Amino acid sequence: MSAGDAAPFIAARDFLIRHRADYATAYRDFAWPKLDRFNWALDYFDVMARGNDEPALWLVDEDAGEIKLSFAQLSERSHRVANAFRRLGVERGDRVLLMLGNVVALWESMLAAMKLGAVIVPATTLLTRNDLADRFARGRVRHVIAGSDAAAKFADLPGDYTRIAVGKAVLGWFSYEDCYAEPGEFVPQGETRADDPLLLYFTSGTTATPKLVLHSHQSYPVGHLSTIYWLGLRPGDVHLNISSPGWAKHAWSCFFSPWSAEATIFIVNQRRFNARGLLDAIVRCGVTTFCAPPTVWRMLIQEDLAAWPVKLKELIGAGEPLNPEVIERVRAAWNLTIRDGYGQTETTALVGNTPGQKVKPGSMGRPLPGYRVALLDAAAAPQKEGEICLMLQPRPTGLMQGYQGESGVLSAGEAVYRSGDVATIDDDGYLTYVGRADDVFKSSDYRISPFELESMLIEHPAVAEAAVVPSPDPIRLAVPKAYLVLASGHAPDRATALSIFRHCRTALAAFKRVRRLEFADLPKTISGKIRRVELRRAETANRRGGRRGALEFWEEDFSDDELGAQT
Repeated sequence: MSAGDAAPFIAARDFLIRHRADYATAYRDFAWPKLDRFNWALDYFDVMARGNDEPALWLVDEDAGEIKLSFAQLSERSHRVANAFRRLGVERGDRVLLMLGNVVALWESMLAAMKLGAVIVPATTLLTRNDLADRFARGRVRHVIAGSDAAAKFADLPGDYTRIAVGKAVLGWFSYEDCYAEPGEFVPQGETRADDPLLLYFTSGTTATPKLVLHSHQSYPVGHLSTIYWLGLRPGDVHLNISSPGWAKHAWSCFFSPWSAEATIFIVNQRRFNARGLLDAIVRCGVTTFCAPPTVWRMLIQEDLAAWPVKLKELIGAGEPLNPEVIERVRAAWNLTIRDGYGQTETTALVGNTPGQKVKPGSMGRPLPGYRVALLDAAAAPQKEGEICLMLQPRPTGLMQGYQGESGVLSAGEAVYRSGDVATIDDDGYLTYVGRADDVFKSSDYRISPFELESMLIEHPAVAEAAVVPSPDPIRLAVPKAYLVLASGHAPDRATALSIFRHCRTALAAFKRVRRLEFADLPKTISGKIRRVELRRAETANRRGGRRGALEFWEEDFSDDELGAQT
């Protein structure tokens, strides 16, 4: 048997829920629960789900209709799936690649793999054959659970690995549907230690090839207590998070946090994003907490949000910093403030604006309970602007076990975990995101924050998305250049460029003004984060070759009379 005890975990959760609006008390008095043996699926979920007919998972699919399953149903169904996986050879410590969309089998498989002690390797359905080959090689995958429509991607991937298909029957693959014929009772084999490996994530690779991030049965299931606090989740909530399966944020807000808070996970599946359809579902189904990335929020504010009588209590932005203008437009419509936050695949939520607390425009909030955060320079000296670092004495529960190297050995621990992100901190302890350490650059000896400029650009009605990178300049070393995606109805022409340059002149001091811009699609990771590293490389190569894009404009292309007064 697992022989774990969920009581310390539940007590810590209840403490945070009880002090959800009292940040000072929660931060000062919270302590990570001490666990030796713990399996979240067996020791917490199954116990909580016993006889519990409250809705746990609610899927609304524009093609397949709706399905709603209770906690008790999911516990029993995942027992059957775990028994089937065991019969197919899934053993403790085996790596299981899970590549599914938002279908019931995703949640059942996660629970089942946890119960077996297997290591889950989440994968987005957008992966290519080469991506999969990399995961097989470095992730040491032994079993695959994938949708039938993705089976062809594995056709020429060598190896003797188990193939389980969800959906239509596939030759040579075990049918997931057959799992339900297994017994509805599950008996675990052996104990699960809290530090046993549970999840192996491939990071999204915004600046380099993906790293392998290893989490334990403690670091994510228990570590997401901080995320519950940030999201403001309570028992009975109906929580909608827009995130693609395969990425850490999906586990954050579509698995561990809602169910640890005994809330309903609500999902809307759409072929193409439809803001009105999403808003209709939020109203009809009584969603109470809603988390979405900036791209979604920017599309939602194109609608008259006040026309939807939502029952929402908490709004959250995640993935990348959210521009203050978007926050204000949502607040004007719903009288609710989107609360930003910060974390990484390597961690749970680290920093956030929490319920009931003052939200400062542009800030991502304060350190969350359980984490001691410092802004440090390269010499580990505290700064008002520096790299976001975690103090590791004591080590916070929500931090990964480490990066897995090519040999499978984890990197050695240090006294400080460096995030690679830069922020500023004010006298009240609020942090404001500046950018990736690699993204911040100098122009005429001034430090330039891409995010600050991008926030300004997004305020222009013609700009839907923006990414700012340094453009090499013989006099100033580098000048800020913006790659822009235009909002609907705006043309990528000289008149639009002029209007944006005028906006920059009125909104920014001369030393950090955007001097060049180009209308173009933004390269992104398959998790949706902008790959500024690609834009930087392209910009360096173009300047070296003396090339300009067909839709590229420089401030010097316009006269001072056209540009108008400058700040």
